[in-house]
Order: sequence, then C-alpha cells, then structure tokens
Amino acid sequence: MEPTLNKVPEHIGIILDGNRRFAKRLMMKPWKGHEWGFKKVEKLVEWCQEFYIRELTLYCLSVQNFNRPKHEFNYLMDTFREGFKKSFEDPRIDKFKIKINVIGRTWMFPRDIQEMMSKIMEKTEKNNNYTINLAMAYGGREEVIDAVKKIAEEIKTGKIDIEQINEETFSRNLYLDSCPDLIIRTGGEKRTSNFLAWQSVYSEFIFIEKMWPEFEKKDLVKCLNEYSKRQRRFGC
Repeated sequence: MEPTLNKVPEHIGIILDGNRRFAKRLMMKPWKGHEWGFKKVEKLVEWCQEFYIRELTLYCLSVQNFNRPKHEFNYLMDTFREGFKKSFEDPRIDKFKIKINVIGRTWMFPRDIQEMMSKIMEKTEKNNNYTINLAMAYGGREEVIDAVKKIAEEIKTGKIDIEQINEETFSRNLYLDSCPDLIIRTGGEKRTSNFLAWQSVYSEFIFIEKMWPEFEKKDLVKCLNEYSKRQRRFGC
C-alpha cells in the first residue's frame, strides 16, 4: 500500500518514544533500545526520501532527559557520537543534498559532541533537497523562553522596537522557523511532551501503539494515508 502522493506532507515531526520499553520487553538493558532506535532513524530517512517528504524533525532528546541515570546518559552520548560520525562520512548526505540541523540547548552537551554538531551543520548548510532537524536537549517551553530572551536583548540594544514584535518576529527567533504538517508519536502515549509547542499549533497528530524501534515502512504509509484523509483547518 502506497500513500496518496498528492497529499503527502512536506514536513513531518516524530516523537521517537518507546526505546527503553522496547528493550525491557526483550530483556535487554533499557538503554540498549536507543541503539535499535538509531538504526530505525536511518531507515526512516530513506522512506521519507522515497515519498518526497522534504523535511523531518525528530525529537531525539529532551532537556529533561539529561536527568537520566549516569550509565544510560553516557551510553546515549556514545550513541550520538557514533551517529554524527556516521552521518559526516555518509556519501548519501551530499548525493541527496540533505541538510542537517541540530536544534535545542546544544550547549548542554559535552564539548566534543557540540563540535561534531557544528561540523555536520557546517558541512550540509548549503544542501537544499531535504532537511533533517534533530531536536536535542530540546524542549518546547525552553525554546519559547530562549526566543523571548533573544528578542528582549534586541530591544535592549535598540535593534528592534517593541511594536515590531509579531508572529513572524517571534518565529524567526525560535530554534526552528518551520511548522510540521504532521506529527507522529510512537510508544502508545497520547501527549506532546513539550515538542514544538509553538510550531505544532495547526499540525495534524497521529499516535500509534508501536514502540519506535518497531516502527516500519508500512506504519509510515498508514500515517500518510490517514493524513491524506483529513481536512486541515487553520482556525477553531
């Protein structure tokens, strides 16, 4: 079953939930689920290219996740190191002109990971066929607070006047100035968990029971077909 291509969303956000529960179900250490989840992200990127989905925003790590147990946190950091290393060396990034952004309070990461983030963004900044936004050390409320601070600083220094503040000004100061058409959450939970608080106000939401490592191409197709049946409304 293929999606209705004339109604495929331009931009999809995904809350990658259920990695640890998936691992526990298989009687593995909880943090091993993140390894499975990373491999599934690689497949997801291929599926999105196949269906001409131009932008993808992935909720990889929240600000609150920094409170995870030390051994799990360290494992996550090593997974991110390996992921950025593979991405930097992956020839498909240049072949398909994929731009990679990292959004969030990236200063919370270890210095070497911050450097890897900067390098992959610098390398891909001119690519314009596809965009992957990695929400890391991310929180929707935190994003709004940080945007307010940036605008306040611009007012303080006289760069803008208070009357110039509007939705466009505010969006421009967010980590992400782009709004998903569709947001998918795996793992069975039916909440947004502080993901894209500003950008998601008119997004269509789909919640599925499968854990993220269990997500398959057929599940993406089902979500796309469900999206194609909906009539989007940009008001009450």
